[in-house]
Amino acid sequence: MFHVGGARSALFNWAMARQTGGTFVLRIEDTDASRNSPEWTEGIVSALAWLGMDGGEYEGPHFQSANAGKHTEAAERLRADGRAYYCDCTRDAIVARTGDSHKGYDGHCRDRGLEPGPGRALRFRTPDEGQTTVVDLLRGKPVFENALLEDFVIARADGSVTFLLANAVDDISQGITHVVRGEEHLSNAPKQQLLWDALGAEPPVWAHVPVIVNEKRQKLSKRRDKVALEDYRAEGYLAEAMRNYLMLLGWAPAGDREIVPWDEIVSEFRIEEVNSSPAFFDVKKLRAINGDYIRMLAPDAFAAACVPFLDAAPFDYDPAVFAQLAPLAQTRVAVLSEIVPMVDFAFLPAPAEDEASWAKAMKEPAAAVLAGAEDAYRDAPWNAEELKTRLEAVGAAHGLKLGKTQAPVRVAVTGRTVGLPLFESLEILGRETVLARIAAARARLSGT
Repeated sequence: MFHVGGARSALFNWAMARQTGGTFVLRIEDTDASRNSPEWTEGIVSALAWLGMDGGEYEGPHFQSANAGKHTEAAERLRADGRAYYCDCTRDAIVARTGDSHKGYDGHCRDRGLEPGPGRALRFRTPDEGQTTVVDLLRGKPVFENALLEDFVIARADGSVTFLLANAVDDISQGITHVVRGEEHLSNAPKQQLLWDALGAEPPVWAHVPVIVNEKRQKLSKRRDKVALEDYRAEGYLAEAMRNYLMLLGWAPAGDREIVPWDEIVSEFRIEEVNSSPAFFDVKKLRAINGDYIRMLAPDAFAAACVPFLDAAPFDYDPAVFAQLAPLAQTRVAVLSEIVPMVDFAFLPAPAEDEASWAKAMKEPAAAVLAGAEDAYRDAPWNAEELKTRLEAVGAAHGLKLGKTQAPVRVAVTGRTVGLPLFESLEILGRETVLARIAAARARLSGT
């Protein structure tokens, strides 16, 4: 599934490419065959398309495995140049020599002159002295002591290369100038930069964007948090809202604005302005922003956006009736999936059974209010204004304000204590259905 952190990185890359006239390259890094699936690639492409990045907005997808020949050539070249060597050390052997299970590789095979063979991986020979400086647009110029960088594996014993070498080779061959990715990869940057240097190329400019955390300031985890972009799409978040919100994770437009059209974001965004501190993924703020975007939709666009959720609902709905309800619901839903419980009363043969709502609303004098409403509505002109006026009169007779008076009527007709404006809903539902549901509620109250 496509992680929201990956989606944010993609958006940052896309925005940079659009504002500079550059090219956003989508590369599927599939050098590890055990972690690849066509379905996952399709999910990434689909998620990007939902965010607005169709095939015309990026180059690719390129598959790293298609460049396996170039990767192997680079590995052989590094070995021939004395920049890499074969190693047959197992992890257990390293721990036995160093006495420390947390310590990295100790360079045991550097000068053994091993030839390729079973169980032998190819390691890059990191410089013994000096420093590697990474130019990072968010973090300045972090410096890494070469002596502290272990001789890392660039090709496995089976001959397949690791992503460190594959990325360097592909970046060079594809002309990558900027690499924008999550800060968890910062520790890989000096290793990749050494590979660029060893392959005779000028390293790219890096930008390691901050990690995204939950409300407990823990890094978002698929085991603990809802992180898949597809899940948010399925829940009814709009692509425009998600795109807007993800761009706010670490960056802010001018004027303390939160709702910003995409073209303005592209114009204003500067990767150098992204805060390097962890970014809080605030689901409540996302919901609020999504609600704002829903309210900005044209009525027909909102109705159309609700159709997939209505089609999946456990009832058949009348599009003409929904068209009347949609404007009432548009101001009340924060995500599109909320439309189903909001309008189900109009399409179910009986209102949904919500025992909590029933217990809350059907207290004295609920029976008398329902009886009065049934009498008042039997010959009332069937429009929202008149229905409200008549129910106000029923409530006044019992010393109740409208809020208390309409509660039992709402639950009798819709099944819930909250929902769409009551009197407009009654008008759309029709006299016959409303009276039948009030009568059914009265019968239930009386135990008959």
